[in-house]
Amino acid sequence: MYDPSHLRTFLTVAQTLSFTRAARRLGLRQSTVSQHVRKLEDATGRPLFTRDTHSVELTEDGEAMLGFARRILQVHEQATAFFTGTRLRGRLRFGASEDFVLTRLPEILERFRHDHPEVDLELTVELSGTLHERLAAGRLDLVLAKRRPEDRRGELVRHDRLVWIGAETLRLDPARPVPLIVYPPPGITRALALEALQRQGRPWRVACTSGSLNGLIAAARAGLGVMAHSRGLIPPGLVRVPDRAGLPELGRVDFVLLAGERRTSAQEAADALAAAILAGGDRLHADRTPAAGR
Repeated sequence: MYDPSHLRTFLTVAQTLSFTRAARRLGLRQSTVSQHVRKLEDATGRPLFTRDTHSVELTEDGEAMLGFARRILQVHEQATAFFTGTRLRGRLRFGASEDFVLTRLPEILERFRHDHPEVDLELTVELSGTLHERLAAGRLDLVLAKRRPEDRRGELVRHDRLVWIGAETLRLDPARPVPLIVYPPPGITRALALEALQRQGRPWRVACTSGSLNGLIAAARAGLGVMAHSRGLIPPGLVRVPDRAGLPELGRVDFVLLAGERRTSAQEAADALAAAILAGGDRLHADRTPAAGR
């Protein structure tokens, strides 16, 4: 019922929110991209995007199709790999941002290891800025991380917005510096938060610094201050700081996949893992399933 090529085109438009950028990424004419989306909409009988001359947005049905499309393509790729007899081997050095510690990324990695048992997957969890540095130095093969707004490198996994979060009981005193809970340099979120406060002329102080997301969450839950965080990845026990607090807008953040520029023996494995992450991208949100006994 659903053509895999149409589903791939749909996912690319959903990730870039642009028919023009999707066409460029896929190496297709823009008219072909529009045709694929139209045929998929005809097959579903539902509009998947709302679009005008300035913007492209997913409809509610489009949001639902995201998960279905990724799962269909994942199964399609697994079947293709099984019947063509391809077996990936080698050592794959994968870096993931701290932001994904509390998501269902481990499920995607577990599935990948099951499908490719002869790949030695080596995982590094670090700050996005550090991961970019290690990738450039040739110490990682593939990275899933944030990028700065002006950076256009990498394959887009998801758009999100940065928001201020803290404990529900936290109250900020407008007469005192904003207490910040931040990653150490070269954290991208840290840099964006400080730049926003400086543009506003709002004084601030560092109340907690930690290279661990769990450390930052503990400090925020204790009411030590506020932290900038992805809106779709807000950890349990924390909430958005209300607008009345007067904190500045933090803008958009993109999460991307980047592969090393040097061709290595892990290239095929890196491509396969990148495809698995893109196919399972609907799982990369805050996992709010309560832990046993909590």
